[in-house]
Amino acid sequence: MTQTALIFGSLFGCTAVIFGAFGAHLLKKKLTSDQLQSFETGVKYQMYHAIVLLVLGFQLDISATVNGYIVYAFIIGTFLFSFSIYGLVLSSAKNKKLKFLGPITPLGGLVLCAGWVLLLLKFIQ
Repeated sequence: MTQTALIFGSLFGCTAVIFGAFGAHLLKKKLTSDQLQSFETGVKYQMYHAIVLLVLGFQLDISATVNGYIVYAFIIGTFLFSFSIYGLVLSSAKNKKLKFLGPITPLGGLVLCAGWVLLLLKFIQ
């Protein structure tokens, strides 16, 4: 589990930098300011959780079951939240909005919240 947290933390961090640069340079001329702001929100949340995954990978005793749930909640939640935003923004910029992604974004947010609540409960114990 430690390796999983570190791999996904590194992967999410790297792709957040790439997507951030992509948004700032290539998409700036193609997206509205609202679309660009939504895209940047996805990038920010992806980077925040990349950092959290790296810290968890180095700090948590991953042999505990709850720690695995925390890591998976952050991985799955980040993927659902950020990547659905990217899909929504890019598809709407091409006037082919993928509406099925709309409900996935808040679902990803709920999974991220679950990860944070699990982390809080771990600290309280």
